[in-house]
Amino acid sequence: MKFYSTKHNSPDVELKEAVMSGLAPDGGLYMPNSIPKLENDFFERASKMPFSDIAFEISGHFFGPDVPESVLRFIVHESFNFEVPLVELYKNFYALELFHGPTLAFKDFGARFMARLLGYFAQNSQKKITILVATSGDTGSAVAHGFFNVGGVQVVILYPSKKVSTLQEKQLTTMGGNIKALEVQGNFDDCQKMAKQAFLDEELKKAITLVSANSINIARLLPQSFYFVYLCAKLNKVGKPIAASVPSGNFGNLTAGLIAKKMGAPIYKFIASTNQNDAVPQYLKTGHFEARSSVPTISNAMDVGNPSNFVRILELYDCDVENMRRDIYGASFSDVQTKEAIAEVFNKYNYITDPHGAVAYLGLRDYLKNSGESSGVFFETAHPAKFSDIVEKVIGTIPLMPDRLKAYLNREKQSTLIENKFSDLKEFLLDQ
Repeated sequence: MKFYSTKHNSPDVELKEAVMSGLAPDGGLYMPNSIPKLENDFFERASKMPFSDIAFEISGHFFGPDVPESVLRFIVHESFNFEVPLVELYKNFYALELFHGPTLAFKDFGARFMARLLGYFAQNSQKKITILVATSGDTGSAVAHGFFNVGGVQVVILYPSKKVSTLQEKQLTTMGGNIKALEVQGNFDDCQKMAKQAFLDEELKKAITLVSANSINIARLLPQSFYFVYLCAKLNKVGKPIAASVPSGNFGNLTAGLIAKKMGAPIYKFIASTNQNDAVPQYLKTGHFEARSSVPTISNAMDVGNPSNFVRILELYDCDVENMRRDIYGASFSDVQTKEAIAEVFNKYNYITDPHGAVAYLGLRDYLKNSGESSGVFFETAHPAKFSDIVEKVIGTIPLMPDRLKAYLNREKQSTLIENKFSDLKEFLLDQ
């Protein structure tokens, strides 16, 4: 399969080049030239399949022509060796738990798959590879865990100082080894901008092999479509149309869902649920997109004022906002509303949600109330224990912390503080 740039000023490339370069030379994001359609009987068959088998079948459509079947099977089964529970809170109202991977966040799906795919493509490379990733919370730790101690690979993580939770910071700054954390005096948008500048800098491109691990990289993005397909397979027998509420920041997760829909996943409505960083919900209301500086919230992984993947959504809908509105409903919520939702879900259903899942719950509740529908799924993207300080204050109960998360608490932070200037990042990368 070939991939094209969303800016349409670079030649189409094969999968390996799209993965290894991340950004196209013209600064655009790569998209598949075509989105394959699933067979008519797929969801009936898939209703009886485990997640890893569904993921393998879907991955074959995108990666199969470029990766041997045996290698792809290994990548899939190594990447997704954890559960993906679908929890029914009440009749036909579900939470899809995406936080059962090693770092307890949904970013494990894309990061683990990409790490193994990149390892396959880079196995004969003579040059050391530097993975550069900007994170607003969970991406950094998922990428760090996926690439930890992989030979010939160094990981550099950019994260906004004092704008991630304590546990998130511990996860991405305490691993050591080939993992380097840069604490940026700015917000996530600054980190993302600096990373994009690095991929386009000619001096850096000559000096090092730089690879993106953000969802701007197609190998991080496409595996996220697998659980949208899985969701539809699991609800195949319910016989009701599916509305899916996705907590959204950089909009990679929602983009992956829209790709799954184009493959044939029967999701009739996506809810783009955001916190106060609501550029996309505002676009859906007004037809005008306005990037803005991000605002800090308690759902910090969604604190993105200029989401990169929005250009991919525009591509999927040929920039037609009316068509987009048919599939996507936008909603945004304050921190006060988010806390109220955490309390409501706990008191009504004895279920603990993290702030990001709470925003998704609000989006689904809001949509169902306005549409008259009565069923849907919201995505729980991080374990509530990662935000225990917030959750405990709201519900009076400390979420049970898994041992693999507890292990980070007493580790020593290792990070380098830099200004939000590209020159600081460039100097660091060249020194490495």
